[in-house]
Amino acid sequence: MRSFSLTDIGKRRQLNQDFVFTSEIPLGNLPNLFIVADGMGGHKAGDFASKYTVETIVEEVVKSRDDNPVSILKKAIQCANTLVIRKAEEDANMGGMGTTVVACTCKGNELCVANVGDSRLYVINQRIVQITQDHSLVEELIRIGSLDREDAVNHPDKNIITRAIGATPNVKVDFFEVELNEGDIVLMCSDGLTNMIPDEDIRKIISKNTDLKEKAEELIKTANENGGRDNIAVILIEPDILV
Repeated sequence: MRSFSLTDIGKRRQLNQDFVFTSEIPLGNLPNLFIVADGMGGHKAGDFASKYTVETIVEEVVKSRDDNPVSILKKAIQCANTLVIRKAEEDANMGGMGTTVVACTCKGNELCVANVGDSRLYVINQRIVQITQDHSLVEELIRIGSLDREDAVNHPDKNIITRAIGATPNVKVDFFEVELNEGDIVLMCSDGLTNMIPDEDIRKIISKNTDLKEKAEELIKTANENGGRDNIAVILIEPDILV
């Protein structure tokens, strides 16, 4: 297994509220762990929320005696949600803070994905497939047929999310289990990437004959050239596929 992660402040933000974590080696009872969090809130609050959420998830994964990846990630994310809410209640400067989170672990050909918010995980090979589903107002409008996906790209409410860590006491975590194939590359990212680069252009960059570091750097460079309106977080993973 190989991976590479990178974050960038973008062209318009004063603070980088995206936070990533990667471990290619076992962590607790998980064979590996990768996390992207995109914080929101006032000055420093979103920055704190994303970092604190990721650190809490990692701590809970290490402590867990469970052997089921879904159960391990679910309990860890729910614990992070509880602690973020508690911190916000204790400190007025942290009021209203929250964060998205997308996490995954891979064992052989099996990928387990957890998601809250609109940070995404894709599997990319000959085509690009979004595995996670955005918890956003725009995505809800698309699902009920009130908005076409083509019109969603520039929708004025594109950044409104409907589910986040720190928003409600009982956070609902979505899970996806994916069978990977030879040649697949996993991309995890914040919306600072996907709002700036169309999916097909992301696929073309990932499909180039370059290493993971060069792919990640080109993704961030392209997002910034296209406007860089937000922080950008990228994790790329080349899993060990059993053939």
